[in-house]
Amino acid sequence: MFFLLQAAGKQSSPGGMLSMLLPFILMFVVMYFLILRPQKKKERERKELLSRIKKNDRVITAGGIHGTITSVRETEVILRIDDTKDIKIKVDRGSIATVLEVSHDDAGDVEEPKEITKESK
Repeated sequence: MFFLLQAAGKQSSPGGMLSMLLPFILMFVVMYFLILRPQKKKERERKELLSRIKKNDRVITAGGIHGTITSVRETEVILRIDDTKDIKIKVDRGSIATVLEVSHDDAGDVEEPKEITKESK
């Protein structure tokens, strides 16, 4: 009798394999939509932000340094961090965390900088 129960337990239906894989497939789909897809979108936006930087943009680096871009090269950026003493530093282009835009109205007055994009913490 015990032998018959073992033989009956070894037989598996094709639906049994699918029901075992279904939770893993669902877990991958949920992980894709909650983690991978937003991360790719965020990376795409960051690359676009770094490709749009130009001279005279106000930026904040990942280290918290505020400055104005004086020169843009392929992999590095030169920032002026103090106007009175004309202090400049060279930073990697990828270290720019936030780009601030100084907007000018028709009268020529300068408004406070507006934040374009901010990297999430």
